[in-house]
Amino acid sequence: MLGTDAASLHNRTVDVAPARPCRWHHRPGHADGGREYGNAATFAFDADLSVLAREATQNSLDERHDPTRPVRVHYTLHELTGEHLGAFLRALHWDELSKHYAEAASAEQKVSRSLRAALDDLAEHDSLVLLRIDDYNAAGLAGPEYGDGRFAAVVRRQLDSHKQSGGRAGGSYGLGKATLWATSRFGLVVINSTLSTPHEGHTERRLIARLDLPWREVDGKVYAGPAWFGEPDTDPAHAGVSRSWWADEPTVRELHVERPTADPGTSFLIVGAHDASGDAESLQDMHEKLVRSLADWFWAAMVGGAGAGPLIEARVTTLQNGRVLIPEERVDPHDHHSAQSRALKAYLDGATVDELTSTEQVALAEVPLVVTPLRGVESARGKGREHRTVLLLTPSDDDRANRVVCMRGNRMTVTEHRPRDLPLGTMSFQGVLLAGYATGREGEDVELAERFLRASEPPEHDRWDRTEELTSLYERGALTRLREFRAEIDKTVRALVGRREVDRSDGPAVLRQLLRLDGSAGSRRGPQGVPTVHRIDAQIDGSGAWNVNVMLKLPAADDPWCLTPVAKFDVRSGGRPVVRWKLLAAGENCREENGNLVVEPGVRSATFVGVTDPSDHPVHGRFARLTVDVQKARGGAA
Repeated sequence: MLGTDAASLHNRTVDVAPARPCRWHHRPGHADGGREYGNAATFAFDADLSVLAREATQNSLDERHDPTRPVRVHYTLHELTGEHLGAFLRALHWDELSKHYAEAASAEQKVSRSLRAALDDLAEHDSLVLLRIDDYNAAGLAGPEYGDGRFAAVVRRQLDSHKQSGGRAGGSYGLGKATLWATSRFGLVVINSTLSTPHEGHTERRLIARLDLPWREVDGKVYAGPAWFGEPDTDPAHAGVSRSWWADEPTVRELHVERPTADPGTSFLIVGAHDASGDAESLQDMHEKLVRSLADWFWAAMVGGAGAGPLIEARVTTLQNGRVLIPEERVDPHDHHSAQSRALKAYLDGATVDELTSTEQVALAEVPLVVTPLRGVESARGKGREHRTVLLLTPSDDDRANRVVCMRGNRMTVTEHRPRDLPLGTMSFQGVLLAGYATGREGEDVELAERFLRASEPPEHDRWDRTEELTSLYERGALTRLREFRAEIDKTVRALVGRREVDRSDGPAVLRQLLRLDGSAGSRRGPQGVPTVHRIDAQIDGSGAWNVNVMLKLPAADDPWCLTPVAKFDVRSGGRPVVRWKLLAAGENCREENGNLVVEPGVRSATFVGVTDPSDHPVHGRFARLTVDVQKARGGAA
C-alpha cells in the first residue's frame, strides 16, 4: 500500500515518498462559453519591481507571527542559463506546459503578445531570471486546500484578503498577491510554505505552483485560464485537481524554493521576473531598484527604538547559476531616509521636543483627525470622533525636503504630503505623520481612525482620498474631514517651523516676512511712491548665511534713488537685531556706493544680491526669519 518495505515502517524518520507523481492540472473552460484572456487582477497594478516590493512585503508584514520579533524578508534574484536552466525547467515539468504556452501566445490579446515575446527571449538567449521572496516569522499559508484560510486565499482565490492582523493590516482588497504573477513574464509562481500551525500533521515544505494563462484550446479541449502543479487529489469531490503536497528536500532544492530554517513563513518564486517599467533591465539595476523600493516603502517599519523594535528587516541578494553575483545587502533605513528615520527613532525613544532649536532635534505636535461616523450607527452624533495623530518634524537638507510622509497601521508609507503656504526661506525639513495604530497607542479612537483611513485608500494604498468604500460606509462629510485633516497638517507644520498666521490683506506673506520696505518716502511720488518687491529668492547656505536675490520695481522719479538694504533677524517681541552683510552687490540697473544702492532716474526695475555674515548672527540662520528693510539712505532720495 505504501510502496515501501516492512522494515521502513519501523525505521523511517521522514515521510514516505508519495506514490502519486506531480502534474499540471488546467482549469476546464466554462460551460457557458465564457472566456478570460488574462487575470484581470494582475492589471490592477503595474508590473513594476517597486510595486511588487510594496505589495509582497506589505503582505508579509501583515502576517507577522511573533509580535516580539521582526518579520524578515529576503529578495533573491537568480539568473539561470545552460544546464542550470534545463534542470529547473525539467523539475517544473515545462514540457507539459509547452502546448498551452504556444496556444495562449497565438491570440492577439495583450497577455498573448507579452507571452510571445517572453517565449522568444527564452529560446533565443537560453536565460531565465528567477526572483524568490522569502519571509520568516510570518504565519505561512496554513488552512485547508479549498476552504477558508490563508492557503486558499492566496493560491485559489481572487479578492480574498483574509488578513488576521487585528485590524492593523496594510492591505484590504486581496489584490496585492496578483503582483507576484504580474511580475512573471510567464504568469508562473512556485510556492513553498512553512506553517505556523500544523495542517494535516505537517508544517514544513507545503509546495504548489500556480500558472495564470489566458483562455486557450489545446488538443481539442478548452481551458479557462489558471493551472496548478501538484499531486492529483484523491478526494472524489475534487477528482483530477492538483493539490499542494508535502515535498522532500531534494524537490524544493530542484525548484529553487528551499528554506534554510524552520521559521514559519512562505517563499514565492517568480519565474521569468521582469520590470515592465523599463527602469531596471540588468540584474544590477533590478537589485538596486529592489533595495531602493524596500527602503522607500518600509523605512519606518525598519526603525526601532526604546519604545518599540523594528517591525521588519529586509535583504536583497543576486545570484547567477548558484553563485553570488551581488552580495547580500541589508536595507538600512538610516542610509536611505536619514532625517525621517531620526525623527521616528526620537519618537520611539521619547526624545522629542516641543520647539526646534538645533538641527538634530525632532519636534512633536498632535494633529486632530475627525473620524466621520459610520452610516446607520444610532449613537453617532455631530461630526464624529476626534483622533490625535502624531506629527514629527526635523531639519533636513535632503533634496526632497519640505514634505510629510504619512502612514498608519504597520508603518508602511501611504502618501507624501507637501504642506502649502510655506513662506519662502523657511528652514528645510522632513516630516512624519503617524495615524491610527502607527502612533503606538491603543483606544477606540485609534481603531476608528485606522478603519477610516484604510477605507479611504485605493488598491494601491498610496493616498487618503475618495473611495467607494469611504462614501458608502461613512456618513456625509467624510471627504470634508479628510480635507480638514490636510489643512490641519499644513497649519501645524507652519507653527513648528516658526511661522505665525498673519493678515493677508497687506500682500503675500512670503514677501512681507522676508523683505520689508520702509514706506516713509515723500508723498509727492503718489500712492506707489516707494520701491516695491517684484520677485525675491532666498536660501541658507552651508555656513548658515542667508543669501537673498531681490528684484525691485521703482516708480517714476526725477531724482536718483539711494537705498540702504538692512538685514534683520525677526523676533516674536522686542527690537529686531541688525545683522551685518558679508556681501552686498548691485545687480541690474543699479550700482553700489559705500553700502548703498543707487538707481538712476527713469529706471523702473533693479536687482541686488546680499549675503549675511554668519559670525554676526545671534542664532543659527536656520532658526531665524530674515527681514530685509530697504531704507532711505541718508541724504538720498528714497
